[in-house]
Amino acid sequence: MQKEMAPTLALPVDESTALARIVKASSPPEEHTGFRLMPLGVYSLDARIELAKRAQRSLDVQYYVFEDDGTGRLLMRQLKEAAMRGVRVRLLVDDLYTVNSQQLLLALSATPNVEVRLFNPFCCAREGLATRFAASAFDIGRLNHRMHNKLFIADGVIGVAGGRNIADEYFTLNTAQNFVDMDAMIMGKMVPQLEGIFDDYWNSEEVYPIASIVAPNAGHDAMVDEFDEHVSMVRPPPKVVLPPTDVLGYGPIGEELDAGRIGMIWGRASAVADPPAKLRSMNADEAFATSVTARVWARLMETQSEVYMTSPYLVPGERGMEAIEELTSRGVKVTLLTNSLAANDEPLVHGGYMRYRERLLKSGVDLYELSPARTTKNKRLGTFGNSLGRLHAKTAVLDRSKVLLGSFNLDPRSATSNTELGILVESPQLAREMLRVINISKLDSAYRLRLAQGSDDIEWLSMDDDNEVVLHNEPESTWSQRLYNRLLSPLVPEDLL
Repeated sequence: MQKEMAPTLALPVDESTALARIVKASSPPEEHTGFRLMPLGVYSLDARIELAKRAQRSLDVQYYVFEDDGTGRLLMRQLKEAAMRGVRVRLLVDDLYTVNSQQLLLALSATPNVEVRLFNPFCCAREGLATRFAASAFDIGRLNHRMHNKLFIADGVIGVAGGRNIADEYFTLNTAQNFVDMDAMIMGKMVPQLEGIFDDYWNSEEVYPIASIVAPNAGHDAMVDEFDEHVSMVRPPPKVVLPPTDVLGYGPIGEELDAGRIGMIWGRASAVADPPAKLRSMNADEAFATSVTARVWARLMETQSEVYMTSPYLVPGERGMEAIEELTSRGVKVTLLTNSLAANDEPLVHGGYMRYRERLLKSGVDLYELSPARTTKNKRLGTFGNSLGRLHAKTAVLDRSKVLLGSFNLDPRSATSNTELGILVESPQLAREMLRVINISKLDSAYRLRLAQGSDDIEWLSMDDDNEVVLHNEPESTWSQRLYNRLLSPLVPEDLL
């Protein structure tokens, strides 16, 4: 792979832009960083669209997945339209899941003012994921490490960060499966820190211009025409249908942007990200020591009274398990919400979690697993239709005064293999809102686990018409799912989960 890539940095903020003026009007004196939680998928998608439409200087966009589906095409269209207005667009995408979108991303990069780069790319045989790995059999160590960060920054003054990738299922727009997830809109003192994190990745040795990796399927003009047709540039964009308010009572962000002021919750905040070189020159211990995961555990260990945490992929490992046991031994209430087997899109990871489930319960953890069926019935976090509901939010509330959110999971991949982004906010008001969202899933969409009296068998509890229902097998799962999980999970080393 050849690499000719000029480094670029975030543009200086222009205080005359519309978004900069809105931030100034929305910021109380002496406040630090403002946050708006976005638990509802369609509201979170709409926020990105509104920011892209109103950007005048720059859009810096970083994702693990940027899919060729309705959501991906809509965002690509917005990025191209912004660039055609003169906005500088920098789009950084991890290369693992670009099989379907790589030609669109290449065509987008042909637009003036747009640059697209790939993180840790595959060299060849790019027509399928299996062929990519087969052609790179001697490079698996490098390719096992991925960029899991998610970040969207407009004009250097307003950002969106959290757990969502760019694909239909993260915004409750998929007919087969959809995720319960969490993003936050961000403004204020932390945004320049997020821009610095983006710049570190954008200019890192792990990043390549897409044109140096992907060969076009057609000539320049044909490629551009195909892109415009595929994302419907000549037709009105599809409308994102929004309910009047989201679960926290907020209305559409576009209405507030039109009014020139956004209501935010303010607090002291900081962002951390794994170094891009985590993927290149560190052993497992070094990678963990510098990781977002290690910093999350450090914050958890400072907790005095209670921890509420959601993690879709929960494999604490021996180090994490000992930390949880230390917390509960000194009286800290620990509540964890993760996926059930039926809700987990990574069944082998669920097998890794199962190794610790009994020990978590014996340590006193209040443990919940998301129910796909109950999530579908619960309309408060989105309309799932007949799709399968899964948990994808990575959040925590500590002592009802601090909030953690970002892209990290409590699993080995986040600790030592993937790069992640994490945000810590000190704000009791934001903590109350996050707890409200967590409790909606915990109480209305999940099973509570316990050990059966007099044994180590696990029971799953739910409420059905005010009656407690007790289940004795992995709920909502098939016998084949349970067999697959029990046979294959023990064979997979934990550090590969």
